[in-house]
Amino acid sequence: MRWDAAPQKANSRSMKSNLSSEAGAPARSKASVAGRVHPRQLAFSLPHAESLSRDNFLEGPANAAGLALIDGWPEWTNRIMWLAGPEGSGKSHLAAIWAEEAGARSTTANALTAAGVPAALATGALVVEDLKAKNFDERALFHLMNLAREDGAYILFTGRDAPASLEIELRDLRSRLRALPVVTLLPPDDQLFRGLIVKFCADRQLTVDESVVGYLATRLERSSAAARQAVELLDSEALRLGRPVTRALAAELLRDA
Repeated sequence: MRWDAAPQKANSRSMKSNLSSEAGAPARSKASVAGRVHPRQLAFSLPHAESLSRDNFLEGPANAAGLALIDGWPEWTNRIMWLAGPEGSGKSHLAAIWAEEAGARSTTANALTAAGVPAALATGALVVEDLKAKNFDERALFHLMNLAREDGAYILFTGRDAPASLEIELRDLRSRLRALPVVTLLPPDDQLFRGLIVKFCADRQLTVDESVVGYLATRLERSSAAARQAVELLDSEALRLGRPVTRALAAELLRDA
């Protein structure tokens, strides 16, 4: 059985290019031709895009509550919600799905400023990602929550931990954040973890067989972040070495990691 990871976007796979220093050079003598250095094959890792559409979201017990939150909009229990989960658990993917559905703008917590709050809420919906201790302007965030309440706007916060774990100096902000409903994503189960490995391969236009997927699934830390990093390593090393992505290559890289 093979897991065929079909291309998602053109030019998103790492590519190889032959570069020659002879381009545009004048005519050469026999001696210079005989002694020339042959062009060397260089590997270029071109940018690739991870698909964040609803159709490409892999659902499982670990993220079912998060998906239900997104699919339940606009009938949320509160217009401001908090989505928590470990790195690589799917928070950004779910936030992107919601932003598309709600017409929301997106920002990171550390980029939010008090002056920029009105513009951030201009569409009536906003994603604020990666909210963690001491990486945001407390007054800007307090202003944001006040304006959202006045305007009836929606906000989706994401962070690795629930807001109760944050150390916040502004008492009113602290109490408002801790009162927010929290939906938590859990580490993936076996089926979802295997699916994530296949998806990350698809994002890089890699075709891998079941032996590679099974080997990675039983030896990696059970997290989306670990799966993504392993696939990135396999892709770059296979390209550098000029080898296909096989179980043997995966074993070599994980043993040396």
